[in-house]
Amino acid sequence: MQIAKVYNWLNNDQSSHCLLCLSGNSTDHRASVQQGLCEPCRRDLPWLGTRCRQCALPLPFAGQLCGKCQQHPPAYSQVICPFLYRFPLDSLVPAFKYHNQLIYGRLLAHLLTDYVTYAYQEQQHALPDALIPMPLYRQRQAQRGFNQALELARPIARALACPLLSSALKRVQATHTQQGLTAQQRKHNLRGAFACSAPDKVAGLHLALIDDVLTTGATADEAAHTLLQAGAHSVSVWCVARTP
Repeated sequence: MQIAKVYNWLNNDQSSHCLLCLSGNSTDHRASVQQGLCEPCRRDLPWLGTRCRQCALPLPFAGQLCGKCQQHPPAYSQVICPFLYRFPLDSLVPAFKYHNQLIYGRLLAHLLTDYVTYAYQEQQHALPDALIPMPLYRQRQAQRGFNQALELARPIARALACPLLSSALKRVQATHTQQGLTAQQRKHNLRGAFACSAPDKVAGLHLALIDDVLTTGATADEAAHTLLQAGAHSVSVWCVARTP
């Protein structure tokens, strides 16, 4: 009930104040604030530049594959990601994810929606057939109170008119936290962590897996592998930010 009340406030809030610099008090600023950000703050975000064409790891030149993707290609086909995980994203994401600051989740969803639209138009590719939020194990979701990936996916699905398969992928094992683990340890930690509960709903589809931050890509790789094993045609990953 509390979360529903917050979202009712967000949906009806017509504030034109920038969530970062709080500009917009005067009529002059008001027109430049869109979807919670003024244009100067939007320009100053840590945009991800040239990157690996598969995992979005920052690289000096565009269109290349990083060494990891060349040697051990991930199960997902591409990562669509607008930002590096630097200030202010490294403050906005934890505030949303761990401190129930849902207004920042709405902002991040807007930013990711805009970038996904741009990226697919530039690639001249059709949007995926359906979106799937990265699932949390039930105990962790109960502790947090919500799944941040699902809260991102809902407004994105509405804006893009894409079906949202919110329960097609489940996390069936409680894994240790990924923080502080090496890439190999992360991969081992996640083995068998996911299961597809609705293979008939994903069979033959191109899917987009929604998450907040991509670090080593081990979680996305295991989740994508599970969906492909269930019959999905291909899996892309959409996330707000990428660690360098």
